[in-house]
Amino acid sequence: MSTTFNPAWWLPGPHLQTLWNPLCRAPAQLQRERERLWLEDGDFLDLDWHGRHDPKAPLVLVLHGLTGSSSSLYVLGVQQALAARGWASVALNWRGCSGEPNLLARGYHSGASEDLAETVRHLRAQRPMAPLYVVGYSLGGNVLLKYLGESGVESQLRGAVAVSVPFRLDQCADRLGLGFSRIYQAHFMNQMVAYVKTKQRLFAHQGMADRLASLERLGPLDGMRTFWDFDGRITAPLHGFSDAEDYYTRSSSRYFLDRIHTPTLIIQAADDPFVFRHSLPEADELPPCVQFELHAHGGHVGFVDGSPLRPGYYLERRIPQWLAARASG
Repeated sequence: MSTTFNPAWWLPGPHLQTLWNPLCRAPAQLQRERERLWLEDGDFLDLDWHGRHDPKAPLVLVLHGLTGSSSSLYVLGVQQALAARGWASVALNWRGCSGEPNLLARGYHSGASEDLAETVRHLRAQRPMAPLYVVGYSLGGNVLLKYLGESGVESQLRGAVAVSVPFRLDQCADRLGLGFSRIYQAHFMNQMVAYVKTKQRLFAHQGMADRLASLERLGPLDGMRTFWDFDGRITAPLHGFSDAEDYYTRSSSRYFLDRIHTPTLIIQAADDPFVFRHSLPEADELPPCVQFELHAHGGHVGFVDGSPLRPGYYLERRIPQWLAARASG
């Protein structure tokens, strides 16, 4: 297929491309099976399986973005597209994102590659004959690239695709504070504060005094308007970082790219309203195994083409096509 993306004429600009999926798209109707993966620290992740049960069929792990879930429409869409090729897929819900609060005070964040590593080990043990691939969107793409850099030749993956990646978390936090992007920032703040409050109610109801105290020590949850506010007051202390800057520095995937050894495709839009153009990596930062596909348009996890009556989704054609080429190569 062509790797040229022609944006829908009826969705001009990055914001309409970004907002179409979450606000206007009809969800794919999939039959999925949920598996609960218990983690070494006593917490859990929920995995939603779809497609072939053949233990040798190619398997794709799909990672959602910030405040998303396995029910995000781009996740459902790519699982449906993979199943059409006869591939199996499993959508990961990061901690607390499956509709049920997770059990520890800590949550998920843009650098939580240890949770991805544990999931990969689980899937390799469960289906050792199946070639394993990972697709990550936004936050999930950042976690994926960080994991690939950390694991190097030991990633256990045949290939990976990362979409709309926030390569420099500090710069993306700044970008989301500008112009219309502040609408996205306000949405994320509401969702992330609600995530913490839900856990506080769970811990209080179940008498988990020590875990409740860990959250209460963070202080009041009001007055946080920016990512710098939230990540400095909540994300950093909960996950062992000294402050927001330390979290951003240690978790930004751009610093891990040169250590990637797994065949990887990165799909990015130059007009992404979450990411500055200067946050994108230069060619000399990417190893030969990484293919960087930069489109002029597409927004953030958008890439909608076609007509108003028959909208098309470039990512759901391009990603399975690229993965299939890796499988047959």
